[in-house]
Amino acid sequence: MRSNVKKFIPTGLYPAVEPYGHLVESLLFNTISGFPGKGLKVIGVTGTNGKTSTSYMIHRMLHEAGFKVGLMTTVGYGVGDDIKPQIHHMTNVSVPELMQRLKWMKSQGVEWLVLETTSHALAQNRVFGVPYSIAVLTNVTHEHLDYHRTFERYRDAKRKLFKLANKNKQGRRLGIINAEDPSASLFASDIQNPLTYGVEAGDVRATNVVLAPSGVDYDVTIQETSYHVHCNVPGSFNVYNSLAAVCVGQQLGLTKAQIEQGIAALPGVEGRMTRITEGQNFDVIVDFAHTPDSFEKLFKDLKPVVKGKLIAMFGSAGRRDEAKRAVQGELAGRYCDEVIITEEDDRDIDGVSIMNQIAEGAEKAGKQRDKDLFLVHDRTEAIHFAIGRAQAGDTVILLGKGHEKTIERANGENPWDEIATTKRALKSRN
Repeated sequence: MRSNVKKFIPTGLYPAVEPYGHLVESLLFNTISGFPGKGLKVIGVTGTNGKTSTSYMIHRMLHEAGFKVGLMTTVGYGVGDDIKPQIHHMTNVSVPELMQRLKWMKSQGVEWLVLETTSHALAQNRVFGVPYSIAVLTNVTHEHLDYHRTFERYRDAKRKLFKLANKNKQGRRLGIINAEDPSASLFASDIQNPLTYGVEAGDVRATNVVLAPSGVDYDVTIQETSYHVHCNVPGSFNVYNSLAAVCVGQQLGLTKAQIEQGIAALPGVEGRMTRITEGQNFDVIVDFAHTPDSFEKLFKDLKPVVKGKLIAMFGSAGRRDEAKRAVQGELAGRYCDEVIITEEDDRDIDGVSIMNQIAEGAEKAGKQRDKDLFLVHDRTEAIHFAIGRAQAGDTVILLGKGHEKTIERANGENPWDEIATTKRALKSRN
């Protein structure tokens, strides 16, 4: 059933009107659908970065342990091994479609659902009626200020997930929180049973961390049980993402073997540190990173291990947070040897203007146009250009689109596949 309610919901009026319009829609479609979330045990994962990877890790771990578990994320949704690609250019789908998916999952016998949950969905009450039992926070950094206006509103929208979980009278009412996030204490105050994790701080800490191109390894001890964790997705941030999943498994009573084997069973997540190999003598990585925080963490991890040059290609979305553009450019300019700026969902905004805003940050970090800073607006051409500049031992990292199957331009959504486009570029060079 299609919603006609949204015709009467003013948009762009946060925080005054829009949430209440979506709440009416949520109430209506929950009632029509018979509150399809009722009876499900829902693990909500929120944060600026790492939500999707953490959700996939939790889902895979529970699936390997024998649970009938569903998944809804930015990348895909489904039950067990049957994960379908998420076509929509959004994480949390519209209320009517969410109701349909919940009904379908219950018909499949799903007991647990891992639901990646965004600040937009929480602020707009689009997940009203979802019975969260466990809330997981990865981190809260600069993002979506175009919508939320201030960092405090953005952070507090995410806090709603923990407040919703705390109201659940049937579930575990548990919050799993990154102890190293500056807002950790606020999130802990919103939940009955907070459990914190981290490397430098937290109730549960990773030790003996080893970072490698193939993934991350570390040890962790929880309640006198020691685990050795291997995660196939590389990057120091995936120590934190997988550690959050370990905490979920331990709290749900999974055995040591189920936790260790469950995390290790996930081969990777599409568009998350995905290495593309077509016989070339340099590395090419596709990643969804599109925030200043994710840029800095990613570049810090890569820079020490890159043998040759680090070449980054990225853009910044139109009609989204403008303040981050120069920051992204400055970070790339500081850490990378060459920076290539391109389109990333310009929508109806002038793409050249967006690229120049990013370039200002890169120039502030010392980059010079047509020397080590290049503006190539067409993303396909930019990928070919980046790969064409790589030599033996270099690393090319393509950021911002990851798994997404469309690119938004002035004429609407156009088909897009970053990984396939990259493979074609590599074959063409070869």
